[in-house]
Amino acid sequence: MVELSAPDPVLETVLGTITLIVIIFLHGAGIRTINQRFSRSWVLMDHSTPHWRINLLLACTIGALAVLHFAETLLWSLPLSVLGLIPSLRDSYYYVLQSYTTLGGGSVTLPDQWRLIGPIIAMSGLFTFGWTGSVLVSIMTEFGKLDRVRARRLNSDPGADADTDGG
Repeated sequence: MVELSAPDPVLETVLGTITLIVIIFLHGAGIRTINQRFSRSWVLMDHSTPHWRINLLLACTIGALAVLHFAETLLWSLPLSVLGLIPSLRDSYYYVLQSYTTLGGGSVTLPDQWRLIGPIIAMSGLFTFGWTGSVLVSIMTEFGKLDRVRARRLNSDPGADADTDGG
């Protein structure tokens, strides 16, 4: 059994990197699933779809992305808690959220001999938030295209969207 109190930066970096790879893989699978569900719903939208339905699709997509990030941070916090590096799961989750979002500066810290894990958690957050941001840009591009179609239709027939505006 590995002595958890003995400083070993190689072990620390290897374990952190393995976990980072698992998180990135999970994020990729989750992003792909969320994007596929969005695409299946999006093809059903057209210029006559009420705004509230389009906005609900966006809200559900953003909610799914948030749940994905919460699951990823939970996966980071479980081994920290189980290995006793941060005994309370709640404190472990708090620490991971602080690191993952690169906010830092929280009151909960890892033991000195495991402090390299924090920056690795931050790296995973940078990767996954960047990836999520690019997906949101793609989704908002689709919204912009639909808005342009609606604007063209409205400019050619000012009464056209009166009954589908809905908010």
